[in-house]
Amino acid sequence: MEKFINVTLRVWRQRGPKEKGQFVDYKMEKVSTDSSFFEMLDALNEKLVSQKQEPIVFDHDCREGICGTCSLYINGRPHGNDTAVTTCQLHMRRFSDGETIIVEPWRSTAFPVIRDLMVDRTAFEKIQQAGGYISVNTGGPRDANEIPISKIDADEAMDSASCIGCGACVAACKNASAMLFVSAKVSQFALLPQGKVEAKQRVKAMVAKMDELGFGNCTNTRACEVECPKSVSISNIARLNRELICAKLSD
Repeated sequence: MEKFINVTLRVWRQRGPKEKGQFVDYKMEKVSTDSSFFEMLDALNEKLVSQKQEPIVFDHDCREGICGTCSLYINGRPHGNDTAVTTCQLHMRRFSDGETIIVEPWRSTAFPVIRDLMVDRTAFEKIQQAGGYISVNTGGPRDANEIPISKIDADEAMDSASCIGCGACVAACKNASAMLFVSAKVSQFALLPQGKVEAKQRVKAMVAKMDELGFGNCTNTRACEVECPKSVSISNIARLNRELICAKLSD
């Protein structure tokens, strides 16, 4: 049987990166517990528009938990009070009737607020552009079995590549560190033969860009690993550090 709850949303409203923001309360009644958090926000925005008020701005795209676009800090946790899910996959059954739900944007100098709950995460794209790729000759595709790769390495590389770049690791970290994201992107290539050609250049360039953009340092609290919607392991950070040390020693 479908159930309904009443909740109060305490939402961060901010008109721009240089404007002062504040929390605003909104009452939502008869919210289906089967609806997703974004469906509930859609209903709220429809209500605001009908009342000739400004709708709440928030980021979303696929709503299938794979694009990494959604980025909300809900009740003190990135993506809310569920594990291994993005905000778009969070359902209202995770909340209680009469509960006050606090909704904020990611908090990081490197992710400035654009408006309301939307932040500018192009910093991640700049890090990726600094070295998160491999250079290959164009032409016909090579046979899949031409370069043998052990299953252990292939599986671990795929686990690292599962990072969707949502930024939850930064939001969860007390230092606003991007080490989990960067290490995942470095690891997915470091484990494969195709990525070893540019390995030294890649890790130095990506770490340098991360530092340049103002992300904090990692102090191994593991909050990033706990809140990551794809359960990316901090073992990638250890690999990143090894890759960086080896790259610098070889100069």
